Amino acid sequence: MFAALFFTVALLVTTAYFIMGSIPLLVLKHDTPLDARFVRGFFNIYYRAAFVTAAATAVSFAFAGRPGLAAGAAALALIAIALRKKVIPKMDALGAQIQSNYMDAIPGFRRTHITAILINLAQLVAIVWSLIALSR
Repeated sequence: MFAALFFTVALLVTTAYFIMGSIPLLVLKHDTPLDARFVRGFFNIYYRAAFVTAAATAVSFAFAGRPGLAAGAAALALIAIALRKKVIPKMDALGAQIQSNYMDAIPGFRRTHITAILINLAQLVAIVWSLIALSR
């Protein structure tokens, strides 16, 4: 159970850190390829870290005999993989369009950035809710 606690805290820290780090990045104008590359890199690192911590959390809860929490953490790991496969290529494409001065690229990149933050916020709420609801 100590491993489950450790990895749960790691998952919470990873998720909260990403939210706190990605919201200030919204002040960037997203009008240069450098802005797009930086934000994309930040999200890419987060999705990798989220997968690792969620997978470790799932395994540790499975060994601790908590299948509900293990399934929830496994779902978060799968979501991290799916989002990485969807969001990162979209950011790459929009970043290339920003470089070629395509007018809709900047608002599209900003929408993608905000959507990813909101999804992450929903995940954090789900993690905290499940820990409270299923800890009994």
